[in-house]
Amino acid sequence: MTTTPDPRRWHALGLLCLAGFMVILDAQIVLLALPSIAAELDFAPGRSQWVLSAYLLAFGGLLLLGGRTADLLGRRRVFLAGTALFLVSSLLCGLAWSAGVLVAARVVQGLSAAVMAPTALSILMNTFAEGAERNRALAIWSTAGGFGATAALLIGGPLTGALGWEWVFFLNVPVAALLLALGPVLLRESRAGTGGLKAYDPAGAAAVTLALVACVYAIVEAPRAGWLSAQTLGLLAATAALLAVFVRIEARAAAPLVPLRLLKSRSVSGGNAVMFLLGGSAFGMSYALSQYGQVVLGLSPLRFGLYNVVMPVLTLVGSIAGQAVVTRRGPRPVAAGAGRAGLS
Repeated sequence: MTTTPDPRRWHALGLLCLAGFMVILDAQIVLLALPSIAAELDFAPGRSQWVLSAYLLAFGGLLLLGGRTADLLGRRRVFLAGTALFLVSSLLCGLAWSAGVLVAARVVQGLSAAVMAPTALSILMNTFAEGAERNRALAIWSTAGGFGATAALLIGGPLTGALGWEWVFFLNVPVAALLLALGPVLLRESRAGTGGLKAYDPAGAAAVTLALVACVYAIVEAPRAGWLSAQTLGLLAATAALLAVFVRIEARAAAPLVPLRLLKSRSVSGGNAVMFLLGGSAFGMSYALSQYGQVVLGLSPLRFGLYNVVMPVLTLVGSIAGQAVVTRRGPRPVAAGAGRAGLS
């Protein structure tokens, strides 16, 4: 933890928020372009969702390993390396000439995002001292991510309609280049204290990522193969087996990605369960809305995006209001109130 406040810390925060915005934006912006991508690259019916899932699976499965790597090798160094990989993979996505190439490039994008996101948050925590200033910085960071998730529904439409689906990926290139140019100037290098222990857990990361892939593939293919088919049941059994292997690895690893003692904490387990449900419902709703609006209702990407202007605007309002209440009342009342409001 830094002892002297960095005079560049608010400029650094702006850069980190831009990175977080880009990572979350890229997870969602492709939703508006999926019908156009499926038509041009000849995706089989129902398979275009892998353009979205490939990114999210790599991102979610390797997130912990990305954070651990940054702690050991240097946060700024790893952040810049992840950003460079994100730039290259975004360029490859836009230039993709087949469905397979695009999905493979999205996997690399997800991997690079899994390096960038936790590293950026770790840099933020190391830059701002604990207290009101850090709370303010975290609120701004969260606002940038939430705004990116909803703004994607606005930005993706005009880009796809006016320039083509490729530009939802090319958009990342100048942003990543800006991050690479300003990162060495604004961000301090830092490492976590490991007590002399410098170990990774690639086996744990591989096990949990394969479990996610098996589970998602089983669910995606179940309507075609049948929920009680040998394929679906076999994949779900493989998911359970891989999760058991993951738990066993974590119990024996010198530096586990997920120390099992954390899972005994009600706040950690409960918070993860809530975030899983929130994330699943939000991304699922966005995919369904995009398909319904453009495929069923026949709306153009531009028109559908304009209909979603209200979402990023209200996200910005909610984030500002939520930060003020969290500082005064704590996170639980805000989370519970927002949940009840969502149900209504």
